[in-house]
Amino acid sequence: RERIRVDGVPCSEVFVVDFVDTWKDQIKSIQPSFFEITVAMAFAYFREKQCDICIIETGLGGRLDSTNIIQPVISVITNIGWDHMALLGDTLPQIAGEKAGIIKSGIPVVIGEYQSDVEQVFRQKAASEDTSLFYARELVSIDVVSQDPGQLKIAYTSWLDEQVHELSSSLWGKFQHANINTVLATLKLLQHEWPVSDDALSQGIAHVHLLTGFRGRMEVLGTSPLLVVDCAHNKDGIAALMEAVEPDTFEQVHVVFGAVQDKDVTPLLPLLPRHASYFLCRPDIPRGMQVDQLAQAFQHAELSAVICGSVDNAVQQAITDVGTAGLILICGSIFVAAEALPLLDKKKTYEE
Repeated sequence: RERIRVDGVPCSEVFVVDFVDTWKDQIKSIQPSFFEITVAMAFAYFREKQCDICIIETGLGGRLDSTNIIQPVISVITNIGWDHMALLGDTLPQIAGEKAGIIKSGIPVVIGEYQSDVEQVFRQKAASEDTSLFYARELVSIDVVSQDPGQLKIAYTSWLDEQVHELSSSLWGKFQHANINTVLATLKLLQHEWPVSDDALSQGIAHVHLLTGFRGRMEVLGTSPLLVVDCAHNKDGIAALMEAVEPDTFEQVHVVFGAVQDKDVTPLLPLLPRHASYFLCRPDIPRGMQVDQLAQAFQHAELSAVICGSVDNAVQQAITDVGTAGLILICGSIFVAAEALPLLDKKKTYEE
């Protein structure tokens, strides 16, 4: 349910049950994937709630993704990274080609980050669809004023005016600079059709977690020790996480790590801090990677790891015996973060 939200509130259990009951015969007959069912459910829910604006995120790639049946008012591609290569391709241009599948005729597209390796892929697709392509940096320029764990302050200017605007956000990490830049560029581009006041924009960026339920993206849940939960599960995500938290500046580092079965974790391990203690777990889903398999990869990478089994056990062990000046990271999978957050929320509430 957390994937389908209106004004930050997940759809109700009653709606989910009613939807499945209504369409169960078709689901049995067609046998769509879990994600395809979720997409259909989301569209039905948004229609029922008569939403003015719907933000739809692709599940995998774009060209063949089930979300790609819509006719949007604008399309956004954040960046291209090494992910799901078995399905999307083993080169960045191939992966970009799949992502570019959401570019549609006459619908403007915003590209979040400039990457020279894939620029021509996007420009050729936009040209073939006779549509306008914009890079976020061409529309909005941002500067970081200050950045601390869980707190970011930026100043930005757009091509619409030459005024300097300041924003604050709990979205932390260098990659969030690009994400915020992309959001600002997209909203400014839509100003003629969907006017958004500067105050509304400022409030939206400042309260992303509250308004959207957007969690587990370098989310700081404690500062003594520093406790960070992140969905990082690929090379780019892990690199961004390490750059933000700077684990080498901490004497004591505990990392809870789990992954899914179809993920090759080998390229991720050299990016992890070598002096850390690792607590390995398996997310409670059918696709969860067995901890024995994960442990072998960590042993081969010469990283000190303890097999914990469940996410709950790993979290409990990781938060034990960490000094107030230490660092606790929880990462490796969206599903690990999703399991860990309620556990940590409950623990925080109990302690308070």
